[in-house]
Amino acid sequence: MRRALALARRGAGRVSPNPMVGAVVVKNDRRVGEGYHLFSKKDHAEVLALRSAGKEASGADLYLNLEPCSHHGRTPPCVDRILESGIRNVFVATLDPNPQVAGKGIRILQQAGINVEVGLCEKEATRLNEVFFHFITSGSPFVTLKSAMTLDGKIATKSGASKWITGDQSRRQGHRLRYESDAILTGVNTVLQDDPSLDVRWTRSNPITKIVLDTHLRTPPQARLFRSGDRVLIFHGAPAKNSRKKLFENRAILISVPVCEDGVQFGPILDELGKLSISSVLIEGGSRIAASAVKGGYVKRVCFFYGSKLIGGNGLSALGDLGVGSLNQSPYITDIRVRRLGDDFWVQGYFSVGC
Repeated sequence: MRRALALARRGAGRVSPNPMVGAVVVKNDRRVGEGYHLFSKKDHAEVLALRSAGKEASGADLYLNLEPCSHHGRTPPCVDRILESGIRNVFVATLDPNPQVAGKGIRILQQAGINVEVGLCEKEATRLNEVFFHFITSGSPFVTLKSAMTLDGKIATKSGASKWITGDQSRRQGHRLRYESDAILTGVNTVLQDDPSLDVRWTRSNPITKIVLDTHLRTPPQARLFRSGDRVLIFHGAPAKNSRKKLFENRAILISVPVCEDGVQFGPILDELGKLSISSVLIEGGSRIAASAVKGGYVKRVCFFYGSKLIGGNGLSALGDLGVGSLNQSPYITDIRVRRLGDDFWVQGYFSVGC
């Protein structure tokens, strides 16, 4: 099963909005077939693994990190191919929450006399496909907040200087987070201050979507983020002057959303992104956008990169005002993992809101 999970991870950044799936066929304690899903390919992991195994699949065991599909989509149901192969036992890490599957694949196999066991490495399999699970059950993107900061939590000096707070290893990992996301979101102040390209270093089979939150439509039409040809969405408040809107013809899709004290509202934005089948969003904005997303409960995961520098009290904080009056009101992070990256360290965890 751990091999199936490792194979599935190869689909990171390539399979969205589908789940990452790996499959291993084992016979007489020997791997005889393997496969993993890539969205650009027609066949699913199970089909590729069974094809790789050939006649050896008869009487063998099949390991899957996700329940096999039982419905017609881009391809025929994978359970049909499993039944045809002569597989004896199927080990599944976790069920598929997709309403079109949701246990049906397991039942079909069992009714055909195949022994099915569910739950092996379930926690790891659920974490691997956390984006897909969240999106398929909520219709809303899985939101990750990424920030590079000093040891005292500052993202820039008072003048706005921020290059470079972290080292090469941290920046490479930051680009991997971009690669694995459907969209990168930032605010107009970051665009005006840093003029980021928001590009991804590695070639993607799926194009990245760049998102700017810009209440008053101040984004410069010549900004670097337009140069790559990737889709750009600008969420703004209404009304916006037609003269400004015309500046973005053939450059960006403009979407009007409600505005609150913190700027454009995250809820309607995520609703719109869900309709566009954007399953994951990486926030790389400033302190105000980060605070707004956290206060609204929209951020599911944090990835904080800490460089070995200090700026002090006049620096710009990574998070704006969260309105916390006492510690028991404070959002807190669970399931924390810490990793050294050269002289930096990377903290990753998941939000849990305090009482």
